[in-house]
Amino acid sequence: MRAIFLSSAIALTAAVAAFGQAGNSAKHPMTFEDLQKIKRVGDPQVSPSGKWVLFSVTSVDLAANRKTTHLYTVPVDGSAKEQAVTATKDGETGGRFSPDGKQVLFLSSMEGSQQIYLAPWNEADGTLGTAKRLTSLSTETDGAIWSPDSKSIAFVSDVYPECAQNGAVDDACNKAKDDAAAKSPVKAQIFDGLLYRHWDHYQGQKRSHILLVSADGKQMRDLTPVRDIKDHIAPTFSLGGPMGYAFSPDSKEFAYVVNMDETPAASTNNDIYTLDLTAASPKPVKITTSPGSDDAPAYSPDGKYLAFRSQARAGYESDKFRLMLYDREKKTTKDLLPKFDGWVDEFIWAPNSQHIYFASGTHGGEFLQSIGINEETPAFYVTMLSPTGELSDLHVTPGGEKVIASNMTVREPSHVFAISLEKQVRPEVQIPASVSDAGPLAGKTVGGSPITHLNDRILDSLDLPGMEPFTFAGANGTKVQGFLIRPPNFDPNKKYPLKFLIHGGPQGAWGDAWSYRWNPELFAANGYVVVMINPRGSTGYGQAFIDGVNGDWGGKPYVDLMKGLDYAEAHFPFIDKTRECALGASYGGFMANWILTHTNRFACIVTHDGMYNPQSAYGSTEEMWFNEWEFRQLGAKEPGQPWKYASLPAAQDPFRKWSPMLNIGKAKTPTLVIHGQKDYRLDVSEGFQLFTALQRLKVPSKMLYFPDEGHWVLKPQNSQLWYKTVNDWCDQWTHTNAYAK
Repeated sequence: MRAIFLSSAIALTAAVAAFGQAGNSAKHPMTFEDLQKIKRVGDPQVSPSGKWVLFSVTSVDLAANRKTTHLYTVPVDGSAKEQAVTATKDGETGGRFSPDGKQVLFLSSMEGSQQIYLAPWNEADGTLGTAKRLTSLSTETDGAIWSPDSKSIAFVSDVYPECAQNGAVDDACNKAKDDAAAKSPVKAQIFDGLLYRHWDHYQGQKRSHILLVSADGKQMRDLTPVRDIKDHIAPTFSLGGPMGYAFSPDSKEFAYVVNMDETPAASTNNDIYTLDLTAASPKPVKITTSPGSDDAPAYSPDGKYLAFRSQARAGYESDKFRLMLYDREKKTTKDLLPKFDGWVDEFIWAPNSQHIYFASGTHGGEFLQSIGINEETPAFYVTMLSPTGELSDLHVTPGGEKVIASNMTVREPSHVFAISLEKQVRPEVQIPASVSDAGPLAGKTVGGSPITHLNDRILDSLDLPGMEPFTFAGANGTKVQGFLIRPPNFDPNKKYPLKFLIHGGPQGAWGDAWSYRWNPELFAANGYVVVMINPRGSTGYGQAFIDGVNGDWGGKPYVDLMKGLDYAEAHFPFIDKTRECALGASYGGFMANWILTHTNRFACIVTHDGMYNPQSAYGSTEEMWFNEWEFRQLGAKEPGQPWKYASLPAAQDPFRKWSPMLNIGKAKTPTLVIHGQKDYRLDVSEGFQLFTALQRLKVPSKMLYFPDEGHWVLKPQNSQLWYKTVNDWCDQWTHTNAYAK
């Protein structure tokens, strides 16, 4: 789980190596159309033989306003080109090899609704045979995974709880209820509890359940019936998080994540339960005890252990993600990394069950690390260093020779990357505090290389400047990191306008990662310097640094941002201090609103889906734990709720102390307000309130409203309008490009 808005995870290109390809006429600055032509690579899966990687490729048809995903394969050693192995009109996702190496499952809506399909796997040439549909559920399917014995498949489906009482799957019941709801002219809903809507949709009467189907499709059962999880959902929703369920190696046990608290909207207490699949009516057994979130269950290959991530503090979704080890025989749990101050973003077992590889963001870099399960004192070693950017989707080849992962940098979108563990840096090499402190290893890749090259041609045509790190003294003298990107065709003798990007979260971070929604390279492409600061609250600098934003939204983080901009202006003389725009989304949108009401140093502001009135935002959001943690009084243990502080002076009430709305009378900076109707994290009313106030105050302002988008702008043509409107607003008020004096 994550906070309001996650920017791409951190990792830093060691940098100054390429300010751009100035003077290279063969390259041109990236355009929005270029961005949409790039193929979006992800979800790599290693074949049981260790010879092939199956992965997804999403293409954008801007004219048709749609995205389509197909499955591709490539040899693990990168010895041959990628090849498409599926090609239906509606696309395919979620490709997974059967452990016996005979089939591949995938999800597709080729016959009207998203179902599981099985296709024969050809090991010799890495292709698929003719696929056959396995499921025909009216409630559709998602998140399908194989059991290790290749005899069953677990998946997720949204069902009516009353149709899933005791483990039987009654699809006729589900279909009848759906048909009745579709025919009824009454579309009203009745709520009797919180979390009635989430992110971009209303919960309705259905609940997510985990189902199990035999590989021949003849048997199906609900692993999370109402008798066990009541009115809750399984697995617990986790935005961009790890898989919430797993099979034991012998296929006899199943682990899943569920939050059984009475009010899950105000709780992060996700727990891991296990089921004995050999029992006709298995009773779930809770194996975790933390009051915070436990997730990502993963059995060791030898079946002795179950590893998972855990947070210690209740109600805090950005507490440290620890790596825990549960001994299945002894029924004991230990923290494998008690002295480690970073987050375990993702982990994977080594085939020998003696080590776990994990990725963790550190000071603008992302390191792949390893920990032995029997080491009393954790001995970390670096297997890869930046500039390889962000890592995700970790997989180890069956022989343990390589880690296969998705990898991206600020200058290159995601590709499949192979890391050779045979060439790893030995344990005596200490993890540096940052990439810039890595000494002779800085800027080197240790035993790693990309094995997909689908975007090489278009990337070779683009002038994509490198990212430059810098550090400065922030609030209270604390060391803070920032990044700068120069515009293409950079001329050191010229003065450039600046886009000051503010990340969301607030527990997120800028770093060496590609984005399709907030792409720093595209922001720089039309002649701007881009500066990004990781203020208090940012991940990758230790938990105390992350906690520094709690209850202090407009305090230390604001000082960090302003001091970071001061530093950039003083040390990069090509920045035109009179032509700067501040842009932020989610928490970054809140901070843009805070900047709007606390300084006039910017020529313009862009605020996207930001909090304007914390008191009203509390009552219109859905994940209550977030605001109740972030807006509690410093040192308080009780949830922060506006009525508790109503009788106190504003300085003692975080909801009023950090309210842009109560300071809006000071606003003078031209502001573009952007909000989506389906944003239920920060309701669209936050944007409407801000725009109304700016109009009444006669502050130059414009609002871009999306009736069909949520917290993010995802539709291709909506994204096109978004970038056009944002860049035009910046140009207008910095007198740049078409608005140049």
